[in-house]
Amino acid sequence: MKHQNWSMSRRSVLKALGATGVAIGVAPWRAPNAIAAKGANVLVAKEGTARLVGEKGTATRIWGYNGQAPGPILRVTQGETLNVKLVNDIHQPTTLHWHGIRIVNAMDGVPGLTQKLVEPKSSFDYRFECPDAGTFWYHPHKYSSEQVARGLHGVLIVDERQPPTVDQDRVMVLDDWRLMRDGQIHNASFGAIGERAHGGRFGNTFTLNGQDNHKIAVIAGQRVRLRLCNVANASSFAVRFADHIVRIIAIDGQPVKPIKTDDGVVLLSPGQRADVMIDMTNTPGTESKVELLGFEQEVSIGRLVYAPDQKVRTDILDAPIALPDNPLAKQLDLANAIDVTLNMDGGAMGGMRGAKVDGDFVDMQRLVKQYGYVWAFNGTAGMPKQSLVQVKQGQTVRLRMVNQTGWPHAMHIHGHHFKQLEGSAGDGYGPVWRDTIVVRRGQDLTVGFVADNPGKWMLHCHMLEHQEGGMATWFEVMA
Repeated sequence: MKHQNWSMSRRSVLKALGATGVAIGVAPWRAPNAIAAKGANVLVAKEGTARLVGEKGTATRIWGYNGQAPGPILRVTQGETLNVKLVNDIHQPTTLHWHGIRIVNAMDGVPGLTQKLVEPKSSFDYRFECPDAGTFWYHPHKYSSEQVARGLHGVLIVDERQPPTVDQDRVMVLDDWRLMRDGQIHNASFGAIGERAHGGRFGNTFTLNGQDNHKIAVIAGQRVRLRLCNVANASSFAVRFADHIVRIIAIDGQPVKPIKTDDGVVLLSPGQRADVMIDMTNTPGTESKVELLGFEQEVSIGRLVYAPDQKVRTDILDAPIALPDNPLAKQLDLANAIDVTLNMDGGAMGGMRGAKVDGDFVDMQRLVKQYGYVWAFNGTAGMPKQSLVQVKQGQTVRLRMVNQTGWPHAMHIHGHHFKQLEGSAGDGYGPVWRDTIVVRRGQDLTVGFVADNPGKWMLHCHMLEHQEGGMATWFEVMA
């Protein structure tokens, strides 16, 4: 299956793809593997199996938290403390990064910056308060392009203290896997320089919650909250819910004014999440596809399966869907902002002749052969010893990202959320608060955020092969 990453405006993308308050006593849905994270929880990174291609297909050997992919859903209420013990039972060192949630720096999971590596047969205890309600996820931050692609990822839900009224609250983890004909993961492609230098490592098998055709049981008249999370290494997904009206209520864990999408399509780049509300308006006993657009043909990854001869209400639920704001600092003091520029260079057809590594210039041949680097930020490849910038706590940062490469990059900032000031994310959702944003090839895009979380925070491309190929740096917020 040929991949096509979207890198245009949302309207252009859809055109190119051919796309033209009373509770009823139903308990919130929770996945069978959900953990209500009130006390201490254990996540064991270990080998396991998954049936990624049908129930009768070959079981694929994976790595997963507690041996499953996706890993257990961790769930707390806003303001509560999460306690997780990571146990490493794979042969590589690893960590846990809590993607998108604004936590204390020591718990961010970046080896060499916030913590030591968790070596094989050892463990690490994570403990932090969850200040924001929303949909977040967790994954390794060492050898992440391989470990995530093998199945080490899971979702963290922080519930609102007063969540909106819904009949079901479901998680939808979107992923792609590169499998061989025998149904096993294609090992030889991990670390390939050619993929680091191009768009990244794409898969040929698509799953929703670890299945290739996931069934979501619904009842006519229900209102369902779906929490979409793109855990793929490099693929951007255009997800269509056929025959339904979809309203986005949160992006990257931060509430937005509800956005009615075009033709039920939601766009997600690697690492991004979107919470959506869908009213089940179809006839009992029918089915509707959940599919991915933008490939040689639509790819069906799931179905909304309506129960026969049942209906919970005649009219659409009359209850608000907007989420309460999180305690995010949104007042940008642009008049006194710290200006930072991040120039992106390298990659196939980029013409980069070399870059600095640990302060010394290295020519391109040695850069590739010795370090595996093909990309650079501001002329430096890989995590530098010196920070990109130091700012005082509470200062506004205006970050300009200039993509001088031939490829899009999903830029992720740790510990903070930001809003685009100039340029567009390309998904049509406007200047909303995010933790990950696509900077399209040739694009000059500026974002702003309040640096209110003290510590050393990573900034990198979340096309994971690009990160490991050199697109990584960090900044420091001084208390």
